[in-house]
Amino acid sequence: MTMNEEIKNTEDTINEQEMTMAELIAQQESLSEKLYKKEIVEVPVVQINQDYILVDTGAKKEGAIAVSEFEGKTLPAVGDTISAVLVKRGSDERPSILSHKKALEYLGWDICKKAYEAKERVKGTIVQCVKGGYIVEVFGVNGFMPLSLSELHTAYKHYLPVGAKIKAQIVEFAKEKQKLIISRKQVLEEDEAVRREQVLGEIKEGEVLRVVVSKVDKDKLFLRFHGIEGVVNLENIAWKEPETAISNFRRGQRLKAKLLKLDKETPRLEFGLKQLFLNPADALKRRYPYKSSVKAVITKVDAENGVECTIGKNNTKGFISPFEMGRDFTAKEGDTITALVVGVDPETFTVNLSVKKYDQVQNRKVVAQYLKQAPRPTLGQLLQDSFKTSTDEDNK
Repeated sequence: MTMNEEIKNTEDTINEQEMTMAELIAQQESLSEKLYKKEIVEVPVVQINQDYILVDTGAKKEGAIAVSEFEGKTLPAVGDTISAVLVKRGSDERPSILSHKKALEYLGWDICKKAYEAKERVKGTIVQCVKGGYIVEVFGVNGFMPLSLSELHTAYKHYLPVGAKIKAQIVEFAKEKQKLIISRKQVLEEDEAVRREQVLGEIKEGEVLRVVVSKVDKDKLFLRFHGIEGVVNLENIAWKEPETAISNFRRGQRLKAKLLKLDKETPRLEFGLKQLFLNPADALKRRYPYKSSVKAVITKVDAENGVECTIGKNNTKGFISPFEMGRDFTAKEGDTITALVVGVDPETFTVNLSVKKYDQVQNRKVVAQYLKQAPRPTLGQLLQDSFKTSTDEDNK
């Protein structure tokens, strides 16, 4: 390398150093200017002692950040860069006091504003339980979450522990008033709506579902299916004596129910319990077909209202209306009669009988039997036969 080349390289190195120093000075001046304007700055950690973290602010003395601001968090290491904001300006004798926590809070307000305007969800941490709600930290900012906005349903006490992580939405924002209102309920309602839609999309009317009794009233039974409320009206509790049957159910009882109606808009479910079993009226119709004859024992006779009776070994209830007794009905209590089945009452599950129609059927049978016999000769036939016999004798 020639002498001229060495001189040129030396000059280039000096120029680069001068530019680097100029940039450094400008950077420090810019850092100091932002710092004194109480803007958020990024400062490198130069030393850590028992009480303070010392950072380079570009001034003669380092800035100091209290170690207590990192309570519960990992302390930064020497050489790390952290965010800070000026709290108290220093002098030649004492360092400037900076705050990392306030810097995060300032940044947090900006982030919270964006989340509030975009109606985005935020993550928060319960830091304190206070009267009427919680103090929740969101992006370094402490907000308030009322008890009324903490649970899906109305809450009258604290259920969330300190340190709990939650998802919420910012429902009120006012930086100038240092006001930040958090709602966990809104997020829970949105998630619940999505879950309900998914559950309702997987079921259909006519299916038998496993449910839990949530409430028992005199005329209704309330059921819960995957958190969705449903109802069983009294007429769908049981085929017989529903008023008595409903009193046998208890809150928390698990059972099966048939889905009768599904309203996805409400959403509301209507269930039936008696539909799980065969309708007794249908069973009676199968056991006692229409126009079949049965023997019944009379239990009560009322000429105006009708006759009550029992049928078969199971003492199935039977009834004969005054119109179906017939003119010659003279039976009394304890008598056994034969009657014709004319129907089943679907409300009282009583077999309706008719003695009148039974007698009519029997009379028709007698007539039919008579008609089947050889016909008797008429008077003309008898006279004709007699004349024929006389003529035959005269010819002989």
